[in-house]
Amino acid sequence: MRMIGIILLIVGVISLVWGGITYVKDRDTVDLGVVKVTTEEKDRISIPPVLGIVALIAGGVLFGMSSRKRA
Repeated sequence: MRMIGIILLIVGVISLVWGGITYVKDRDTVDLGVVKVTTEEKDRISIPPVLGIVALIAGGVLFGMSSRKRA
């Protein structure tokens, strides 16, 4: 439970700071003998701030509950 809480806290902070994940996909590759041409497409997965806040709260609760059990 404690590890899940830490992961949720990290995901919540990242989603609030960056607002999403950007990644690059290689689309078309053409090999013309010596020359190789590749096009790249950037895509973004947006994460709403509400989900970041929910992840922070859930992570805090899980982390707090696991700390109380050990004490």
